[in-house]
Amino acid sequence: MTLRERAEKWEQERLPPYAAHAAQSRGRIRAEEPCPARTCFQRDIDRIVHAKSFRRLMHKTQVFLNPGSDHYRTRMIHTLEVSRIARTAARALSLNEDLAEGIALGHDLGHTPFGHAGESALSAMMPDKFTHYQQSLRVVDRLEQGGKGLNLTFETRDGIACHSGPVRAGTLEGQLVHKADRIAYLTADIDDALRAGVLATADIPSSIREVLGDKHSGRINVFVQDLIASSAGKPEITLSPPLESVMAQLRAFLFARIYRNPEVKGEEAKAVDILQKLFVYYLSHPDKLPPDTRPIWESEGAERAVCDYIAGMTDRYAVNRFEEIFVPRGWERT
Repeated sequence: MTLRERAEKWEQERLPPYAAHAAQSRGRIRAEEPCPARTCFQRDIDRIVHAKSFRRLMHKTQVFLNPGSDHYRTRMIHTLEVSRIARTAARALSLNEDLAEGIALGHDLGHTPFGHAGESALSAMMPDKFTHYQQSLRVVDRLEQGGKGLNLTFETRDGIACHSGPVRAGTLEGQLVHKADRIAYLTADIDDALRAGVLATADIPSSIREVLGDKHSGRINVFVQDLIASSAGKPEITLSPPLESVMAQLRAFLFARIYRNPEVKGEEAKAVDILQKLFVYYLSHPDKLPPDTRPIWESEGAERAVCDYIAGMTDRYAVNRFEEIFVPRGWERT
């Protein structure tokens, strides 16, 4: 019996029928020989972590654009926090931890530079609405590995595509990541806003503070413990009605005080302008695009190729390209 077979046997014996079982996966887009050491979901994790798009997350904005401190969240830190919340809850609920982790690690691979400002910028330039969750699936299916994609399992791909937006994931693990993502960013954004001095603890409505407390770790713990208690033994992942209400209040508060705050978002118009100017430039100068975008240009059109290229940029790479193209260089005698 191989290590993979032992792991699959363990899942069969320990995980309930409503959890995802690696041995019962719906498979990959392209059939592959199973790995002797890893289940298919473990293999997905490794492919995501070793992907270039995953490494770029460390230089992509979460909420605060180009912060002056190293302690604000980047898209990479957010991804790791979602992964830990998802895996902790999956273990408590006897779900497949590997699948939950893989979905969490891959859920934001398609996010643009400059956070949601970049998403809005590209959406305005494309004939169809651009969403980061659809782009994340495109990254793992089409863009990674020189156009071959990562060839992930159906279950991981479904969870990535459904971690946000109107469609619910087909697995409980995917539904869990949807909740873990929201818990992670809402609690982290409070923490970063307090660090930035944009909020004081007293600014948080008492109806939220009385339930979640005044500490970052405590806020996460309240949400996760409630999620576990409310979802145990059920065919869906849910919070209790009181905590769903608190989450909705918290989200509305953050939209009012952070996500639409001119002090926090004042530079985002510049970020949007950078990406849209780059979009127009590359559309007119396809010879300046990397060679690996050529197949997309030829098969799916110029706008799609340019969109994929810009969406994959880090914040600093986008700024560097903008300066290289649009900012005049000083004259030097040779």
